[in-house]
Amino acid sequence: MKFRYLMISLLLIGTQAVSANEPTDKLPPTGTHRSPSSEGASVGFASLKNGDVVLPTFTVKFMLSGMGIAPAGSKIDNTGHHHLLIDVVDMPDMDQPLPATDHIRHFGKAQTETELTLPEGEHTLQLLFADYSHTPHEPPVMSDKITITVSADAPPPKAEEE
Repeated sequence: MKFRYLMISLLLIGTQAVSANEPTDKLPPTGTHRSPSSEGASVGFASLKNGDVVLPTFTVKFMLSGMGIAPAGSKIDNTGHHHLLIDVVDMPDMDQPLPATDHIRHFGKAQTETELTLPEGEHTLQLLFADYSHTPHEPPVMSDKITITVSADAPPPKAEEE
């Protein structure tokens, strides 16, 4: 009986420690579980292509095909949210939640575009789609890496046609 009481107490204490320190939607999945991606799913850039020259502040629009968008923490099959990799040389560990850094931007509110400001020069961009826990799907759904040049002398963006 004492053992059972001790185990229940430890479980409750552990649950309180986790919930007090970090929201559950930020916790990594147990083990190396990765949510499956839909066959043929793809992501890409709707507003940029490799070799583009852009102003220091520009809009990046994301494309997604074959899966749905859902905010981080929403565990719904065949959904996820975007992560923008900026000047990333080595890919992050695909079995872990993606870290939030200046080089790995999270769009956990299910955003499909962002305004980005980068210093002048050459930069690489890549999209990586991830599940409710910020962990890339299996297999990963990611765009090709593109290279853009940021220049104050870039032509202004074309107005969108309706």
